[in-house]
Amino acid sequence: MTYNVKHWQIYLIFLFAMAFISCRQSNRPDVSKIQVDIKIERFDNELFAGKKKNITEVDQQLRSKYGVFYDDFIHRILDSKYSNTESLANLYHDQAYTDLTKEVDSVFPNLKPQEEGLNETFKYIKYYYPKAKIPKFISFASGFAYQMPVGDNYLGIGLDMFLGKDSKFYKAIVQSVPLYLSRRFAPEYIVPRVAETYAHEELFAEPDENRTLLSKMIFQGKILYFLDQVLPENVSDSTKIGYTRQQLDWAQNFEGDIWAYFLENNFLYETDYQKIQVFLSEGPFTPGLGENRDSAPKLGVWMGWQIVRKYMAAHPEVTLQKLMASNDAQKILNQSKYKPKQKK
Repeated sequence: MTYNVKHWQIYLIFLFAMAFISCRQSNRPDVSKIQVDIKIERFDNELFAGKKKNITEVDQQLRSKYGVFYDDFIHRILDSKYSNTESLANLYHDQAYTDLTKEVDSVFPNLKPQEEGLNETFKYIKYYYPKAKIPKFISFASGFAYQMPVGDNYLGIGLDMFLGKDSKFYKAIVQSVPLYLSRRFAPEYIVPRVAETYAHEELFAEPDENRTLLSKMIFQGKILYFLDQVLPENVSDSTKIGYTRQQLDWAQNFEGDIWAYFLENNFLYETDYQKIQVFLSEGPFTPGLGENRDSAPKLGVWMGWQIVRKYMAAHPEVTLQKLMASNDAQKILNQSKYKPKQKK
């Protein structure tokens, strides 16, 4: 009899889990028939493979295959003032470049997980925006100069900026790249950062008239809501916005207090960039909020995200395309009926 009870308990749990999974899946459109085949071109591998070859031939091969990106890599990313061949010779003689490339290869022997994530993401992007052009994705290493440059029909992925938060290299460059930034330099951030960069650079330019904190909050909130719709469902909220788990918990726990702080100080309609950038920019915490520097950073961005989510939950008739095309931040705020409760 005990066996039967356990059997039915397991069966009920299984049914509940299946219903929950089906419910989650049903919230997303079927993109199985959308054809997307993204491969990340390993420029980093091909560049290093030329180290023991004829430099003139390597230059010709890389120029022929990578075109604009190769020229940008030499003269913009590496910021070299020399010819291509001289630049390659200097790079190949640099032991730091060799050490970094070997580290990149050890962390990224292949990019299959990232390609799978990008294929899923861009299927959703093509579902919502069928005319969206998918750029070439090219991986490289620049010595921590660039993480994700966008050029003529390409989006670069600086793999040396995704080695994992505990990489020995990040501890060595802490003066130029503080730890609150480098802790996000991990492989799981590649797909979200590509999607975010693509959204900003190719799909949704911020209107010039966005000058108030509220307008900037809602714009950034819409970008994060867009990521909600297109990223793989296993990407966490903390990864989307770049918070630690503790920072996300803090923002959620004090949501009402943060909102009250914005209202009491009349920040929503402030246009002085020096005053509002503290709520929009990266940082270890938000000055003026929290105790012992335990607050989350860029709280304006996080708050905008919550407002947009609430607005879309209250207005199921509004499509993602209509949301992203709307520049009426005040309307979105008003119709969201956003009023989080303060902690007592």
